[in-house]
Amino acid sequence: MDFIKSILDAMPSDWLQLTTHRLDIYNEELAKVEFLEKLQSLNSKSSDFEKELKNLPTAFDYIRLGHPLSCILEWTIAKERNLDEKNVISFSSQTMPILAILRKNLLSKVPTQILYKNELPKHFDESILKDIYGYNFELKRTTDYCEAADFSGTTVALSSFDELFTSELEASADFTVFADSQLGSVILVNGSESEAYISEIQHVRRRESIAMTPNDCLSVLEHFVGVKKLSPDLVGESKNRTRALSAIKEITNTSTDASLGSCGLSIQYAIMMGLIHHSYEVYPGKKIKFIVPPNCYGGTNDQARRVAACIDNVEILDLPVDGGKDMVASVEKVLSQVASADAIPFIIAEIPTNPRVEVPDLDRLRQALAKKRLTSEGATAVAPVFILDQTFCPNVLFLGQGDFLSSVKTISYVSGSKFPSGGLCTAGYCVTNEIANELGSYIEKHLQVCDNQATPFQVETLANQMPSMVERISEAYKNTRAFVDFIEQTLPEAKINFVSKELASKGFTPSVFSLDLPTKGDNARQREAHKRELNLLLIKMMINEIPDESKHCVSYGQLKGCYWTIPATSTQGTTKEGDKDYIVRVAISPIFDLEQHKSVFAKFCNQHIK
Repeated sequence: MDFIKSILDAMPSDWLQLTTHRLDIYNEELAKVEFLEKLQSLNSKSSDFEKELKNLPTAFDYIRLGHPLSCILEWTIAKERNLDEKNVISFSSQTMPILAILRKNLLSKVPTQILYKNELPKHFDESILKDIYGYNFELKRTTDYCEAADFSGTTVALSSFDELFTSELEASADFTVFADSQLGSVILVNGSESEAYISEIQHVRRRESIAMTPNDCLSVLEHFVGVKKLSPDLVGESKNRTRALSAIKEITNTSTDASLGSCGLSIQYAIMMGLIHHSYEVYPGKKIKFIVPPNCYGGTNDQARRVAACIDNVEILDLPVDGGKDMVASVEKVLSQVASADAIPFIIAEIPTNPRVEVPDLDRLRQALAKKRLTSEGATAVAPVFILDQTFCPNVLFLGQGDFLSSVKTISYVSGSKFPSGGLCTAGYCVTNEIANELGSYIEKHLQVCDNQATPFQVETLANQMPSMVERISEAYKNTRAFVDFIEQTLPEAKINFVSKELASKGFTPSVFSLDLPTKGDNARQREAHKRELNLLLIKMMINEIPDESKHCVSYGQLKGCYWTIPATSTQGTTKEGDKDYIVRVAISPIFDLEQHKSVFAKFCNQHIK
């Protein structure tokens, strides 16, 4: 307890204030493990304790997956309960750890019983989880968990969060979930046989939800060491939500209310499950096709396929969109196929695309989406819903009256960890246009079922940051354009993927670009290997020589600095190898030392290119 107190007194401010921490010291294979090992080796009485905490390796590459404070909380609980820390997993959601077990058991055909003594989580909906998600389970209210020990399958015991440090672990349960309506939950994995579920539970946290937020982890830890009572600060919550929703309406030029989620992928999951729910009610019996670019962000790609793996009549179709592929031609082709099969088409696409930063011909795209199509039997085909990830350009007007996609059923969503919050929280939001308004209630419903709504802190952060977002996007674009122009002059042989000035004049002003460095070699294999080596050399030099600004990061839209990554090894982590992009992706912020970055890039060219 004294050690935890010392950590809380000396912890770096960015443990609470940033979505990433020390990515320059990160070993993905040792996520969480290396951080905890180094942490436990520290001496809290050392005069350098504060500095040593700052120099710890990062626990995860993004706080959605986990972060220093979630690791410390899980380690603390594990120590108190004599468990391995890997057997303790925190969520910002009350229900997602339960859904993680149900998902694995669905695929493994293992029955599940969920035991509870008092109340279920507020929005836990048995019929939706069974009828829409396809999960199979029994709910049992009991006064004694031991009564239900003889069950051939998995037993999940639900407990109140205030019993997290006090109650005995239920020996008859394979898992115990301690839940709180404001903080989320902690799941304890009990027994060696249950440990096979750990990676699956972690993957649900990675793809369909988030870890308990840093602020809430801090609250639980402060309660544990007796610093303050466990009472989340909800002052101003309603006012902050109104401010955030108002800002989103103004920025998107829409009249419908947005939905606020705990992260972009929480929103995307609610969109997918909400659309499946709507389809079941409006088009019973029809096949559902989610159409997804094969090289898009790995979280999108992976989550879509994970949903399809659980639901028999849902299938994923590829939509080639960039790197020489025409999005509109691909949309035409795949929608004709889906129409012929009398199925329901949902298209998920990024505009601009990631990482090639391409924008399709929007007039042709609108025409392709609005085109009336017939089934093979000559009946009118179901019209598509376009699900637009506009994280790179959240300021572009797509949905309002007279905007690019106002006449096509469209849902736009944005990862709020990017420009909306400036990297200060994860969050996420989505909004529909008028003709897709009926879908909004289904999305909101599934955010609630999964308990994946934005936390009060996240909502407050959005409310505070979004009014300045359009201006920050403009300043970041100016910096990016200037850096791109310099690279084009300094290294004309490089291939730069960025928007044209003509597109920028129409409002597409992203602050990310990707770079194919010129390479050499006697054959394609040697040239590719040399290019990948140059990628790493460039990123290393930038970060080493400008450590206050240039950083390893998969994020975008931060408040200051410059962020470097290679999509194939970060954002496209679960993408098929043949669809990965081994190029440099650079994200630039509104506060950025352009001259210093130009100087280091020129030095790199002199040393390694010319």
